[in-house]
Amino acid sequence: MAGLLRPHVGGFAAVVILQVVGAVAGLAPLLAVVELGRTLLASGPVDRGHVWTVVIVGAVGLLVRLVFTAASSGIGHVLDGRVQLSFRRLLAVRLGRVPIGWLSQRRTGGLAKVVGEDVSAVHPFIAHAPGELVAAFVVPLVSLVYLFTVDWRLTLITLIPVALAVAHVPLMMTPTRLREQQDFDAGMERIASAAVEFVQGIAVVKAYGGGGRAHRRFRTATDEFADTFLRWARGLSPIAAGMQLVLSPPFVLLVVLIGGTALITGGGLTPADLLPFLLLGLGLTAPVAALGHGFDDLQAARRAVGRIRDVLAVPSLPEPARPAVPQGHRVELRDVRFGYDDDREVLCGINLVLEPGTVTALVGPSGSGKSTLVQLLPRFFDPTHGSITLGGVDLRELSSHDLYRTVSFVFQDVRLLRASVADNIALAVPHASRDDIVRAARLANIHERILQLPRGYDTVIGGEAVLSGGETQRVSLARALLADAPVLVLDEATAFADPHTEQAVRSALATLSGDRTVLVIAHRLETVADADTVVLLENGTVVEHGKPADLLARSGKFAAFWRTHHAAAQEQEAR
Repeated sequence: MAGLLRPHVGGFAAVVILQVVGAVAGLAPLLAVVELGRTLLASGPVDRGHVWTVVIVGAVGLLVRLVFTAASSGIGHVLDGRVQLSFRRLLAVRLGRVPIGWLSQRRTGGLAKVVGEDVSAVHPFIAHAPGELVAAFVVPLVSLVYLFTVDWRLTLITLIPVALAVAHVPLMMTPTRLREQQDFDAGMERIASAAVEFVQGIAVVKAYGGGGRAHRRFRTATDEFADTFLRWARGLSPIAAGMQLVLSPPFVLLVVLIGGTALITGGGLTPADLLPFLLLGLGLTAPVAALGHGFDDLQAARRAVGRIRDVLAVPSLPEPARPAVPQGHRVELRDVRFGYDDDREVLCGINLVLEPGTVTALVGPSGSGKSTLVQLLPRFFDPTHGSITLGGVDLRELSSHDLYRTVSFVFQDVRLLRASVADNIALAVPHASRDDIVRAARLANIHERILQLPRGYDTVIGGEAVLSGGETQRVSLARALLADAPVLVLDEATAFADPHTEQAVRSALATLSGDRTVLVIAHRLETVADADTVVLLENGTVVEHGKPADLLARSGKFAAFWRTHHAAAQEQEAR
């Protein structure tokens, strides 16, 4: 926060100075009323010149207050916009540099809340808190100095409501209250995540009759939040009510009147001297009440900044000081080990070579580590042990620009941008010609479907048209083919495709393979049969690898795997 605000120190100084002048000038009308009261209640003729002077001074003070506080507020809001922009730019840069694997393990709703709600939560701290906090300190201080010159005893009595209000503050900072506030924030994040995930997956859950389950998940999050909110409100409401009571104008007037009446009847105070306490006494409590609300905003901003800081503190993907240049695109995994946590390894000593011009198919049961292995090639994660080399160079010695220019990938969970179809396909090659885009779409067997859209390749996805899961994957495949990277990684990239489409995609890959290194997670026998090399994974280790025909001839684990899947495919066709 300090680093972000340092460039705006001059603006914040202007906000504070303007607010100080405005706050002090705002006391002039009240003091003018006090002086008029004394003048009009005094015995003898009224000095009209003095009266008009007092009125003018009060009016000028009011005008100065309006002008200076408006200027302070305006500058504060401009600063708020600049600081929020700085936050969002920093978050965008950081999220663009963190390992993609870190992003895949985070809830979309949680990150959306950080970039959206949490950044917006800084607004009170930047736009309002400086001015309000200054006024909350300056107005009481100046008022107290003046009241002490009138009567120190009644001044102390007038401070009783303020003292009672301040006594409530520690009650808001108890461990129980802080824990309830943390539960409140966590509940809000769960609702945001459930809402985003529900909206993004509504088509799928409805298609498979899971709408009720999806609704129940969202309702569960909201019900839990309702319970948390009620618990938080029950604990905080008595404290807030007590603070509002002691700061309310009736209570303040009652305290001042009781104390003033006692002093007047005792002969220690004149009736005219009670007037400034009745006016400025109320002026003491209003800034303190604002300080209380500002305190809540500051606490909310502090928590929001903490979550923003956690995202900004995520280590960036390490970049080499002197990037190496790969010689070719032969991929080799040497004793690669990896685990998402320290308790369990997902990959246990993988040794594998992917030769240029070949297609390597990964097969194995669910949980064997296939998706984890393919995510290491585009460096979504770095191995915890061992190395992965591309063209003889460790991936960690390549710049991210060279890496993503060399390695292209298509995954099962594809996200398209809210942009035209052409822009989505040309994402990695922004200046690609329309002919090249169409060629890539034809190879991915999506060209004819695109022509059926309202504006063809200029149709905005998500706005003018919605694509199915298989169509979305084919657009993503067209994007990868247009990028023409020498290494292509496919993680269940045709999971939603029909047999005809998958055959077209396989033909495209065969046509384009040439010198390209292809690694694909294969679930269909046709994909396995077309591969040059098959790698069977079990429990994070390679149990068999080789040409499909050779592995079948061995009658080992791959042959058993093939027979099981072949029988399942025949049973499916029979249905």
